[in-house]
Amino acid sequence: MKLNTVQPASGARQERKRVGRGIGSGLGKTCGRGHKGQKSRAGGLHKVGFEGGQMPLQRRLPKRGFKSLTNARNVEVRLSEVAGLPVEEIDLSTLVQANLVRRDALSVKVVLSGEISRKVVLKGVGATAGARAAIEAAGGSIAE
Repeated sequence: MKLNTVQPASGARQERKRVGRGIGSGLGKTCGRGHKGQKSRAGGLHKVGFEGGQMPLQRRLPKRGFKSLTNARNVEVRLSEVAGLPVEEIDLSTLVQANLVRRDALSVKVVLSGEISRKVVLKGVGATAGARAAIEAAGGSIAE
């Protein structure tokens, strides 16, 4: 093999189109764009979703639903997880320090899942009816 004989494979390199260079080039006059119409003209692009003046699909369909951004920041904690904490007074900051809830949590609710056998006091933390009954039965209380 010699450096002066090295060539790319046939068909690997295409020559670029030179439009508007006369009839003989095959791309003269209309330059491969056909006659008239939006695509034949300079700057003939349209907006995404544009349907030629027809009402676009995203405007024809009805608006539906709403997704709350704060809903993801309302957290549930199991009763068994609360029972495992070493402190008696439990609030949002205590749960964050124990890595039971994320730092950006807005509100926390204790749900009845598991058991509790010791006294705990919930401050600024909600509880379901079943969890509330279990906490009060164990001698604890809930201060909202």
